[in-house]
Amino acid sequence: MPTARPAEPADLHYRVEPSDLHAHLFHVVLTLAHPAAGQEVSLPVWIPGSYLIREFAKNLQQLKARQGRRAVPLTQLDKHRWRVDCRPGRPLELRYAVCACDPSVRSAWLDAARGFFNGTSLCLRVHGQEAQRHTLEIASTDATAHWSVATGLDALATDERGFGLYGAADYDELVDCPVELGTFWVGHFDACAIPHRLVVAGATPSFDGQRLLDDTRKICEAAIRFWHGAAGKAPHASFLFLLHAVDDGCGGLEHRNSTALVCGRRNLPRQQQEAKAGENYTTLLGLISHEYFHTWNVKRLRPAEFSSYDYSRENYTDLLWFFEGFTSYYDDLLLRRAGLIDDAAYLKCLAKTINQVLQTPGRAVQSVAQASFDAWVKYYRPDANTANATISYYTKGALVALCLDLTLRREGHATLDDVMRALWTRCQQGPMTEADLHAALHACAGRPFDAELQQWVHGTAELPLTDLLAAHGVDLKAETPQLAQRLGLRVAQDHGLRIQTVLRGGAAEKSGMAAGDEWLGVEARGQGWRVRKLDDVAFYAGTETALTAWVARDGRLLRLALELPARGQAGSARKKARHGTATPAQPDTISLTPSDRNALRRWLD
Repeated sequence: MPTARPAEPADLHYRVEPSDLHAHLFHVVLTLAHPAAGQEVSLPVWIPGSYLIREFAKNLQQLKARQGRRAVPLTQLDKHRWRVDCRPGRPLELRYAVCACDPSVRSAWLDAARGFFNGTSLCLRVHGQEAQRHTLEIASTDATAHWSVATGLDALATDERGFGLYGAADYDELVDCPVELGTFWVGHFDACAIPHRLVVAGATPSFDGQRLLDDTRKICEAAIRFWHGAAGKAPHASFLFLLHAVDDGCGGLEHRNSTALVCGRRNLPRQQQEAKAGENYTTLLGLISHEYFHTWNVKRLRPAEFSSYDYSRENYTDLLWFFEGFTSYYDDLLLRRAGLIDDAAYLKCLAKTINQVLQTPGRAVQSVAQASFDAWVKYYRPDANTANATISYYTKGALVALCLDLTLRREGHATLDDVMRALWTRCQQGPMTEADLHAALHACAGRPFDAELQQWVHGTAELPLTDLLAAHGVDLKAETPQLAQRLGLRVAQDHGLRIQTVLRGGAAEKSGMAAGDEWLGVEARGQGWRVRKLDDVAFYAGTETALTAWVARDGRLLRLALELPARGQAGSARKKARHGTATPAQPDTISLTPSDRNALRRWLD
């Protein structure tokens, strides 16, 4: 149980009031009991778990300072930092407003129906006093009289709706506990004797809350037992899921004793729905599993570079392939172990991950370790060339985990599960380096894995998926690629056909197509046809392979000679590995088929 704390405000006290709903403004009052001379304050430029400089200070306005009745001058030092020319030791009050117009899990939102915020968006950091106890008062207004509050912070003095005073041991804890405000559905369950709450905002009347509670409990129990065995004790005393259902969206952000999630309303379970989880609901369960697994893997066991967060700049690490990728490997695997999906559904999820990697030419350009380091400028800033220049540390990292797990199991001395638990013990639930992973693999397997990690993580050679899967009862089979894959294209087909990405080495690139082009028509055998979707291209081409494509670019009409690849031919060119030999030919689309059920069950169970 959390340690009891006094109910009075701390020396660092924030009062947050959702006072201007239609203007999307939170009003904040920060009181410092003992400021330093020339006290500096700042707002973080990023939020841990989302590796992009987001410049939260752009939403802060009307910052003013007072000591008693005296206004105190403020000097802005840079984009997110201010110096207060105050007298030391006397209480200082800072007042400001924050515009909350970001509906994601990373920032803050406020309107007449709902409020949400992370402390990194609302709470100024008091330099030199980050390690002191902080309190947060969430105030109600006439406009929010029917709202409630949910957060993972310790409640010190709150009313029945959750408004009131909360405490945090330090600034890190304060900003690591998001806050949900509004009218929402609430459910409770215990997993391995640990209390959990599930808060759902935006659900439809058909929402089946009990089913989501039951299935989330199974996920949590599977994760706790994975890390600690049947009788082990989890590191958190309680846990809170904050789920916002929207018309269309999916995402999550991990925290030490909570997680903020967004899903499409159609992904929620509905009353009188069939017992077997459909693809939409499986996506939601996989998201829940992923973020809950992060409670151990990145929030406690974490990169050594994250031992202490620097909220003022990028925090670089080349280990996101481990912390995000390995979590991505286990999120669906734990659904299978929890009995929420069957073997066929799991293999479908795994095939989707493999296809995402195989259909990304950037896998031959950038290693997954480099992709981790470059997350700040590439992963969260995708453009038309992203697929050609980089690889996702989520998907490629998950496949590295798969290859390690299947290699360990084939050799018969250990599994990746054993390695993860060995790392938890070795690193004492704290900072980790790649050297720790090397040591844990060596200790568990009885041999070093340096060569594999160098090739799979720091190199760009293809992963040995076919052989490893075959050894565990799964055949990897090529599927006939769709036209977009044969051409090497990613397109948008909404009231017309617009090219979003031209993949490296494909037929579309050879023809001269470019991202942003609008594909207007094709000529085949001397006849011209208007096209509005890719199916039209195949329809008018028939058996013809030599076409002329009409595209519009920057107001000009262009005629491009296009050679349509045969149906069995993939569109992306085969690359050369760094050592100079050709990489194995990989299909652009694969499926996974069980070939030995007993071998498959030994892996999945």
